[in-house]
Amino acid sequence: MYANAPGDPPEGSKAVKAQEWLRRISKECGADALPIVGRIIEKYMEDEEDTSGRFWINPQQAKERKAKINRIKDGLERAGLTYNPGGMLTKGEGLATKTLSELIKSRNIGAIDFEFERAIKNIESSPREAVSAACNILESVFKVYIEEHDHLIMPAKQDLQAVWKIVRADLGLDASILEERDLQEIVTGVVATVHGIGALRTHASSAHGAGKRPYKLKPRHARLAIHAAHTIAAFVLETWDEKSGRSQTI
Repeated sequence: MYANAPGDPPEGSKAVKAQEWLRRISKECGADALPIVGRIIEKYMEDEEDTSGRFWINPQQAKERKAKINRIKDGLERAGLTYNPGGMLTKGEGLATKTLSELIKSRNIGAIDFEFERAIKNIESSPREAVSAACNILESVFKVYIEEHDHLIMPAKQDLQAVWKIVRADLGLDASILEERDLQEIVTGVVATVHGIGALRTHASSAHGAGKRPYKLKPRHARLAIHAAHTIAAFVLETWDEKSGRSQTI
């Protein structure tokens, strides 16, 4: 089978077969269970994306299909899972991602969704590509911030460090002006993390040559970069929202 589910098809109706096979996958497949289930539901989750015109459906059918997909998503969410394009199921990533999703709804930053999907999809197969996407997430947020503030000027060199320098100065993300030591340490860490993500892409990701001694990037490294990028992006957007109404430091 395409999904590599174990054993022969169970007996019974479709519903009974599906339930029994899912139980078998959970019991026998261990760490491989999520990839298998992801491949099983891939067809159902991504049918709605078909725009080729090969499979015409009327509006009522489209509505019913969307409702089925939403029910699957709701079930996954209750289990602490998220579906990503390409049959990828991820665990324990909902809160930060959901927060960021809510923050970008009011802004035209569709590039973030695209880069996040690219990052998640490539964690296991291409950690370098995933790190590159994580860096692009931050670049997209910072560039949009600059574009939407008339008093700011986009730098000639629009790399991560250049746009980040402008954004952090305008938002007051400077540890030296904070009184609380705990916040000083956190903001210092945020600044260092942005630099680290950019450096990781420069030295090890698909955006640049690997050099004589390429980094041995592993999925856990890529996952760390992605989560860090999303946390920082959400923090910047929240600070932006707050400062839109109140002019003060964090």
